[in-house]
Amino acid sequence: MTTPALAHGVAVSGARRPSRRRWWLIALAGSIAACSSALIAHWSDHLSEPVLQVTLLNWTTLPYIAAGAIASWRRPDSRFGPLMVAAGFVMFLSSLQWTNGGVPFTLGMAFDLLPAAILLQLFLAFPSGRLERRVERVVVATAYAAALGLQLSKMLLWDLDGRNVLALVDEPGAAFTLEDIELGSLSVLSLAGVAVLLIRTRRLPYPLRPMVAMLVNAFALVLVMLAVLLVAGAFGWPAFETIRRITFVGIGIAPVAFLLGLVSARLSSSTLGDLLVQLRTHPARAGVREALSNALRDPSLTLAYWLAEFGCWVDANGQPVELPDEDTDLTTTLIDRDGEPMAALLHDPSLADEPELLDAASAAAAIAVENERLHAELRARLDELHGSRQRVIDAAQLERQRLERDLHDGAQQRLIALSLELGRLGRSLEHDLDARGRVARARREVAMSLEEVRAVAHGIHPAVVSGHGLAVALESLVARASVPVRLAVELDGRMPERLEVAAYYVVSESLANVGKHARASAARVQVARSAGQLVVEVVDDGVGGADTERGTGLRGLADRVEALGGRLRVWTPRGEGTRVRAELPCA
Repeated sequence: MTTPALAHGVAVSGARRPSRRRWWLIALAGSIAACSSALIAHWSDHLSEPVLQVTLLNWTTLPYIAAGAIASWRRPDSRFGPLMVAAGFVMFLSSLQWTNGGVPFTLGMAFDLLPAAILLQLFLAFPSGRLERRVERVVVATAYAAALGLQLSKMLLWDLDGRNVLALVDEPGAAFTLEDIELGSLSVLSLAGVAVLLIRTRRLPYPLRPMVAMLVNAFALVLVMLAVLLVAGAFGWPAFETIRRITFVGIGIAPVAFLLGLVSARLSSSTLGDLLVQLRTHPARAGVREALSNALRDPSLTLAYWLAEFGCWVDANGQPVELPDEDTDLTTTLIDRDGEPMAALLHDPSLADEPELLDAASAAAAIAVENERLHAELRARLDELHGSRQRVIDAAQLERQRLERDLHDGAQQRLIALSLELGRLGRSLEHDLDARGRVARARREVAMSLEEVRAVAHGIHPAVVSGHGLAVALESLVARASVPVRLAVELDGRMPERLEVAAYYVVSESLANVGKHARASAARVQVARSAGQLVVEVVDDGVGGADTERGTGLRGLADRVEALGGRLRVWTPRGEGTRVRAELPCA
């Protein structure tokens, strides 16, 4: 058996969850950081509002640490959680500038604007924790260079009341100039990050993911607020302190929105449990693809089924499907059973950022997918059977045409030539009455044989159909019927020959049964094209009650009609005649 390649953008989740000990260590470190900032603010001799400062700091620190720890637990294969934890602790380190000692103050000053850079990286790296595009990496690298490089350069030029241990000279004018450049650069880079986020929301179908759209919009809003704060600091706006407090509140809202997104994903996973109940309760009526599409909120989702015997993927209709590669707008997630591929979900790439949803969807749909896969395999086999039956019919039709031509061009012509030769022989035997009588009897036998050969040739293949069309062929057939027949043909032009031949045989066999068994006084033949079908109907006023199972004529007609994708039905109530109706698809 050939196993499908798994390198076509297949979503794989194999990372191990962090241990509980590591999770509790993060929680403990966050608590220690919060308590330490409170103690530092309490002992500081240069903070005007220590309680407010600590509250705002912890509002921006603890939510990032908590949300990052939860994200690491829920999505261990994503770097976004650890990056959130790092952002929280970096913001805590900036509080060291509240201390009275030189070394911790200097360290806090060095980290003063680093939170702006790490927040920019965090928001642009959502949701994988990686910067995917070059422009994102350039923006973030420039932000780090401004937040650290220019900050350290400024600290070398400014003593700041003797607490900056890195100061080499005391040039506050030059230091303020560098600070303005630093703040302006970080403001512009923050707005560049907003532009990147807005472009991303346009490229990805985020309207299908309301919580994801809310997160991206929240990140963009925080970056705008951060840019305004930096500009206010550079230009010394009087409302700087108010803007700073509002910005800190906004920065703390971002991880809360992220946690709400995780809860929404969790709730979506629980709805897939209801999906499992629905699919198991009504497997035949529930559309697996539609149910999964609704549960995952992805209308582009497609299901493909692996047919091991044929070595290919097919859709629900049994048609071949190619798994998307890495350059397409779809991602593939495999559904397997006992390590063997069973089906594949072809979905929007953004769903790969919600692995718990995909895992729940795969588990919920496994049973129903197996059922659908079997149906798809059955439909593929039926398509193959239908194709093979049509090929058999076409081959038989060609063979019948060949036999009819052979009989017409061979045996019939020889019998005609023999009859003519016997006629000449009879005329040469004017005086031998006995010989002339025998020649005449021989000519009658030849004529009877010729009629029989013509009948056989006509039964093998009605050449009049190929030569003149169905309407003319039926007229000749009705003219030879044993009972009066009313014929109505409503066709606009010729039909495919296989359909015309099948319709001809339906009428021929039906009229033959009327003459042999129906004891009818009249019959009616109607042929028309309706709703993409060629409809042939033969009705008689005979005794009815025909046995449609024992005879081979109607069964052979049904096989011929069904091989063309059609249907043959017979109504034969006793004492009320017989009605034969064939419906042949024209497409």
